[in-house]
Amino acid sequence: MRLALYQPDIAPNVGTMLRLGACLGIPVDIIEPCGFPFGARDLKRAVMDYAAAADVTRHISWQEYSTNRSSGRLILLTTRAEATYTDFMFEDSDILLLGRESAGVPENVHQAADHRLCIPMAPNMRSINVALSAAMVLGEALRQTGHFSTFLPSVETTEQL
Repeated sequence: MRLALYQPDIAPNVGTMLRLGACLGIPVDIIEPCGFPFGARDLKRAVMDYAAAADVTRHISWQEYSTNRSSGRLILLTTRAEATYTDFMFEDSDILLLGRESAGVPENVHQAADHRLCIPMAPNMRSINVALSAAMVLGEALRQTGHFSTFLPSVETTEQL
């Protein structure tokens, strides 16, 4: 499983998602250009001291990412989807793609996705923060694929406590 961020606009959101990836052992792809300098202070503040633990790959463009991305289904999180993430069956090799906070993804990227999913929301609401959306959907995907069981303490460890 991977997170892919398409031309992110807001440094603190990227920092939060890098920290999420580090804590859950999930690689993060950043598809540039970003709407901020990559070493921005806001990015560093949000990622805190987790930057060294984050597995980050930066791609100079959508074209370069498309050519070199890892295998697996590309799952776009978008408010334009009809299918919800809660009704979707995730696989270990899925790549969760999140668009720009200000504009989502362009039509060619939308069409390149193997699946498009949304988060069910209350009527008349536009969207949930991109980092929160990533956490919600990634959490469900990892639960479905049994990823969290690798972090659980063994029976021997809990008996020693």
